[in-house]
Amino acid sequence: MKFKDFAYERPDAEKIKKDIKALAEKFENAGSYQEQTEITQEYNKIRNLLDTMATLVQIRHTIDVNDKFYEEEQDYFDEKSPEFTELTTDFTKKMLNSKFRPELENFFGKHLFNMYELDVKTFSPEIIDDLKEENKLVSKYVKLISTAKIPFDGEERTLVQLTPYIMSEDRSVRKDASDAKFGYFSEHLEEFDGIYDSLVKVRDRMAKKLGYKNFVQLGYDKLGRTDYNSEMVKGYRKQIHDFVTPISEKLFERQRKRVNLDNLYFYDEFYAIPGGNPKPTGTTEEKVKLALKMYNELSPETGEFFEFMTENELMDLESKKGKAGGGYCTFIKNYKSPFIFSNFNGTSGDVDVLTHEAGHAFQVYSSRHYEVPEYLWPTMESAEIHSMSMEFLTWPWWNLFYGENTDTAKFLHLSDALNFLPYGVSVDEFQEWVYENPDVSPKERRSKWREIEKKYMPWKNYDGSDYLENGGFWQKQSHIYEVPFYYIDYTLAQVCAFQFWKKSNENRTETWNDYVKLCKLGGTKPFTELVKEANLISPFEDGCLKSVAGFIKNWLDSVSDDKLI
Repeated sequence: MKFKDFAYERPDAEKIKKDIKALAEKFENAGSYQEQTEITQEYNKIRNLLDTMATLVQIRHTIDVNDKFYEEEQDYFDEKSPEFTELTTDFTKKMLNSKFRPELENFFGKHLFNMYELDVKTFSPEIIDDLKEENKLVSKYVKLISTAKIPFDGEERTLVQLTPYIMSEDRSVRKDASDAKFGYFSEHLEEFDGIYDSLVKVRDRMAKKLGYKNFVQLGYDKLGRTDYNSEMVKGYRKQIHDFVTPISEKLFERQRKRVNLDNLYFYDEFYAIPGGNPKPTGTTEEKVKLALKMYNELSPETGEFFEFMTENELMDLESKKGKAGGGYCTFIKNYKSPFIFSNFNGTSGDVDVLTHEAGHAFQVYSSRHYEVPEYLWPTMESAEIHSMSMEFLTWPWWNLFYGENTDTAKFLHLSDALNFLPYGVSVDEFQEWVYENPDVSPKERRSKWREIEKKYMPWKNYDGSDYLENGGFWQKQSHIYEVPFYYIDYTLAQVCAFQFWKKSNENRTETWNDYVKLCKLGGTKPFTELVKEANLISPFEDGCLKSVAGFIKNWLDSVSDDKLI
């Protein structure tokens, strides 16, 4: 069935509430664990239906944020989802308190109950109104970003549509496009500051109501982090600062010389090769056909998967007005179908989507057989391993997209991935500080961002831009507004992806088997255990970053700049 034929019907909230309450009562009165497992499976069918409808709304709303019907349906789910959460939390409590819990743990897996402990800990009916307020604020931010209309090059552009100009080989175009982009943020500074200030305060309020000192640990618990904490992350961030920041600083200096500039300003950072960075050839349709060839040759598993995606039209890739920015992969449970959303813009980002988001989609396609909804996906830092590793595991086919510029594209891909790590941990350290100090002013937050930025990314030169010099850059990062603390995940996964890349150069077959095994495990284990199952070293382990960064540095140093020109 093609995506356009996937049927949406607004769930009857009152009926669903009644049905879940009835199942919860039956569960509590069940006389055996077998009876409780059957009731749980019925309960999961209701959850899957709810999630299917919410996901269809999310996809169709982000494809066109001006579609009034799906905007209203999104508002409906924003309003009702906390009420559903109250009921699902009640059912979860009954599972945790079941006299048959040992048998249930044996049947469903102990990891599920560890996650359920966090679900119960992070919710109370007392915070329902706060959750509704949080949803509305996030939707307000998404709309502010998605509906931007910026006059540039003779017509109105969205923020996404400015990207090719920001990556132009013409420096004046890069500068003007960057000024236009951040000019929009500067013009709406009060709104961006206000939305975030309200989000911080409502999240802090929820944390206090739930008995937390502040939102930091609540943020970790909401993301299902059962096997590591903020102290471990702090040590990891230090490894990035000590072993990656110095390499990145030298790479940017090398870039400055390569493109023959006196100063490398922020709008020059994308311009890494004289004459312009490599761009993939072909239309969107042609790129998808090339990706199909790539995945058919990569493995039988990926060939079957990508055929499924293309035949059922489970991708919306083109950038257009009214479409939300960014890219994501989601899963429509009752149709057992992944969906890829993106905004192609003619840059290397298009290939990134066909590998990164396809990595997410391949993982959930590989684990779609799990009946427990929580096992379809792992926690976020684990999920990003699949996507970032797929980018590297498809390197042998990049010539399909880049032709004679393939080696340059690979060099930039690897160096960009390494250079991302300092930015990724900056976002994390900033959020930790924000939620430890929820009552500071928006101006103090922006000042703190600039301080952290200088620590991890000393090469940043904003060419006198007041908005950016005063610490506004983070406001473009939707994760900070939408999913607090979901960003360090990308860096942890990147370190794991680097290991897959390194191992694939040594034994490709063994590496691919480890990768497929990891995908099939879905969310059945927490991050550190999944990493171990995939025969990788945990990024939290002392020496991991030194080893990984050193290997990458040697590879990048072996490439002569003359070959990139």
